[in-house]
Order: sequence, then C-alpha cells, then structure tokens
Amino acid sequence: MNLNLFELNKLIETSLAEDIGTGDITTNSIVPLEYNTKGIIFVKEPGVVAGIPVAEAVFRYLAPEISFTPQVMDGALLAPGEVIAEVEGDARAILTGERLALNFLQRMSGIASRTASLVEKIKLYPVRVVDTRKTTPGLRMLEKYAVRIGGGFNHRFGLYDAVLIKDNHIKVAGGITKAILVARQNVPHTVKIEVEVESLDGVTEALEARADIIMLDNMDYAIMREAVKMIDGRALVEASGGINEETIVSVAKTGVDLISVGALTHSIKSLDISLDIGEIKAKNNL
Repeated sequence: MNLNLFELNKLIETSLAEDIGTGDITTNSIVPLEYNTKGIIFVKEPGVVAGIPVAEAVFRYLAPEISFTPQVMDGALLAPGEVIAEVEGDARAILTGERLALNFLQRMSGIASRTASLVEKIKLYPVRVVDTRKTTPGLRMLEKYAVRIGGGFNHRFGLYDAVLIKDNHIKVAGGITKAILVARQNVPHTVKIEVEVESLDGVTEALEARADIIMLDNMDYAIMREAVKMIDGRALVEASGGINEETIVSVAKTGVDLISVGALTHSIKSLDISLDIGEIKAKNNL
C-alpha cells in the first residue's frame, strides 16, 4: 500500500498539536529565529528501516524549505551507525519536529524489522505473512505500510473492505452457514467472505456454505494439516492465533496460504534511531 499524503498531513498536524501545544518553549527560548542547523538521522541497532517519507513530511510541515536527503530507501537493512537521512534548515523546526519524526520512524522500523524476521523464516514456503486490525488507533495507515515494507501483506484495512465472520458474529447469526448466507445476500458480489472456524466440523460447514477464505483459529498443527487437505484449494486458508518466531515454520509446513500475526503491530519494540545535530548558525552565515 502507498501512503495517502492527505491523510498523512492530517495525522502530522494532529500529532504536532498534541506535542507543541502553544509552542516549544525550550527550543524557542534557546534558539534564535533565523538560525539554521544540520543533522543526521542514524540507527543504533540493526534493523529494517521504514517511514523515511513520514519523517521528511514532519520536518517539511514545520518548515517547507528544509532540506531532507535520504541516504537509504525504506526497506533497507541497516547496521548500527548507518545513516538514514541528512536534514538541514531552520534550527527551530528541526528541534521541534525531532521527537515526532523519530517516533514515527522508530515504530514503523520496528514493525518492518519484525515482519522481515518472520518473512525470512518461511521464505521456502508458498505462504504470506499478513497483518491484522490490531493496530494503534490513528496509525493504521503507517503501521500497515510498515508491514509491506518488511515484506508482509495487508489483511483488510478496516471493517468496510472485506467480510470477516468471527465467533461472535456466528453466535448472533445462529451458526456458520446462516452467517455466510446472510452476509452473501447483503454485500456486493465483489466482496470476499472469510469465516473463522475452530474445528474440522466448522471447516466442513464453511466449505458447504462456500466461504472464500477459511481462518483456522488456534488449531494445532495436525488439525491444520487435516483442514488444508479437506479444503483442497476450494478456499484460501488462513492460520491465526498467537503465531510467533518459534511456531511460524511449523504453521507454514501445514500448507496454509496465509499466516496472520497480530503481534506485527500490537506488540512491537521500536527500533533505536537518533538524530544528532551540529552547530547552529545564523542563516546568512551558512
């Protein structure tokens, strides 16, 4: 997925308002107007970088004339000390935007790094790692973008772009068959219908009701393998439920098509990234 620049600018505006409030009193009390500086953004631990355009957008929102020069592209695997970008321009804007730019960059890079690690483990198998809706409120666009940068794929973006019938929907509808049939009667023919099942009986019922995607929720490996055999290509098969670095290869070996991992976005360690700036000078002296 691509970043929606209109939505990105709205997010930056809201986030800066939260951080700056009535003004950056530290920077504004120390740094004179009309002064410039230069800085470098660099990683302090190995990982996959994501969010460079977002960091650039933060600085340019505060001062459009700022020079932001990436040294790598999103998706690059970096070693400690490697430079992500150089930034030059209005000193107040750079200092004021530093924390927000780094917050975005660190979290997105953490997501991309975790995703890349999982994708690497199953590279020999014809299966995709996909994300979920378990994202930070307000940051879904950025977090799902970071998953793509890390080599993963996006599940539905929201409640509006695909049908996913889960256990509570099934209870309300009165069963898997009823839930699928009612959904199919009420959504456009272009919308796929996915249903979550917890047993082989659920798989059978979902197949008979012609689900497009069947999610195997918290099944053990032997039952997953049997489910894949039963489905036999008549629907896409997704595995879900607490899958991590220790279990993902075993899940991939069962023959599923998709492995969804909520932890890609809800339990992430941000990548350690810093901004170091140099001397501050009056603009006419640079």
